[in-house]
Amino acid sequence: PASPNPFVHELHLSRLQRVKFCLLGALLAPIRVLLAFIVLFLLWPFAWLQVAGLSEEQLQEPITGWRKTVCHNGVLGLSRLLFFLLGFLRIRVRGQRASRLQAPVLVAAPHSTFFDPIVLLPCDLPKVVSRAENLSVPVIGALLRFNQAILVSRHDPASRRRVVEEVRRRATSGGKWPQVLFFPEGTCSNKKALLKFKPGAFIAGVPVQPVLIRYPNSLDTTSWAWRGPGVLQVLWLTASQPCSIVDVEFLPVYHPSPEESRDPTLYANNVQRVMAQALGIPATECEFVGSLPVIVVGRLKVALEPQLWELGKVLRKAGLSPGYVDAGAEPGRSRMISQEEFARQLQLSDPQTVAGAFGYFQQDTKGLVDFRDVALALAALDGGRSLEELTRLAFELFAEEQAEGPDRLLCKDGFSTILHLLLGSPRSAAAALHAELCQAEPSRGLSLCQFQNFSLHDPLYGKLFSTYLRPPHTSRGTSQTPQASSPGSPTALANGTVQAPKQKGD
Repeated sequence: PASPNPFVHELHLSRLQRVKFCLLGALLAPIRVLLAFIVLFLLWPFAWLQVAGLSEEQLQEPITGWRKTVCHNGVLGLSRLLFFLLGFLRIRVRGQRASRLQAPVLVAAPHSTFFDPIVLLPCDLPKVVSRAENLSVPVIGALLRFNQAILVSRHDPASRRRVVEEVRRRATSGGKWPQVLFFPEGTCSNKKALLKFKPGAFIAGVPVQPVLIRYPNSLDTTSWAWRGPGVLQVLWLTASQPCSIVDVEFLPVYHPSPEESRDPTLYANNVQRVMAQALGIPATECEFVGSLPVIVVGRLKVALEPQLWELGKVLRKAGLSPGYVDAGAEPGRSRMISQEEFARQLQLSDPQTVAGAFGYFQQDTKGLVDFRDVALALAALDGGRSLEELTRLAFELFAEEQAEGPDRLLCKDGFSTILHLLLGSPRSAAAALHAELCQAEPSRGLSLCQFQNFSLHDPLYGKLFSTYLRPPHTSRGTSQTPQASSPGSPTALANGTVQAPKQKGD
């Protein structure tokens, strides 16, 4: 069955609730937020004092002595006061936190809001993993230095390798270092399902203790999902609540099997299932790929909003009608073009528009893109072709000649490119689905008939293609992104509005 969509949070308020939030938002929220910011800045001297005068070499070891006692307790007390002032009057703790020797790593889920660092308090301020860019944020950067956080840079490819080595070093220090806490989902969701766990917390192969975070309040004002209330609205609504409650539950320590110790992905998936079962919500394969949220529909991962739609907005803003530009793409043969040739072909003159549109396509090491990708994307955006014509064009562009026989077949690379362009599917997920569809002859590919049976007539995937390639539009060439709750939208598909046939292993 289709998975729940964990990326969208819709907050519906009754008239009485709106009145209450208007009154409390005007009276209570400003005072709370102001006092909380004052406490946040009071944290800075304690954070600074702990690391003042220490060299980088000294910071590679855990801080001890008076610095640890005074500064740690000061930050812990002020942090609890900060959350109290924001309305989190109660933190209810269940279960027993394991010692650093029993579980060097803590994994907390679901990660649903920027208030989740409250879980650090009952965990006695464990070390965390954070983006290196956060060091430049006032106060937050000082708190990360105080925490001796493990920092990862998205702009440095070698940074991830160093982080893996540092996590392994601390986790296997025999209790010398405090515990390290991870949010293994890596981003926020709406608490209705667990996102796919990233393997970083499990690479060391040591025991971990799962930590569950719940906000059992009558109204969910804390969720900060990819689509939904923004930072200021979440902060204001939560501060307007008379009292917010947080439940933190420590589950028994999870000891990995030899197979899990060798395979961090297997380890992560199994811990995710244990935590999902304890929470009573599904464990999904949904995740962020780059900057796009990816949901699971049937056996396929697809972007919640494909970049194809964003490309359409860019081109329409530039006044381009995409229907006439597919001439020149040779079926079954790639033709690599530069950004300058791309601009000439589409008759675009604005450099910013050209760079934005060109960036939607996968580039090779020389910065060139395959013109077949451009032709298919523009044909899909044109809206003048039927789905049958569009899928035939996709097949003709990417199908390959076979050494034996006159037929042309759609192989793994071409199939992955089509699904990546039209549905936003990660290429690895599309390749896995292609292998399933070609089980009879995995070394071959799909015929036109097989590809169209999959994309047009399959009860689930046919609906998926029609949804993504025919979003609601007012007229030809002016398509618009469907709303999250509209019938037939990707969100509706992911939420189970379209039911997939029961398959073995579901």
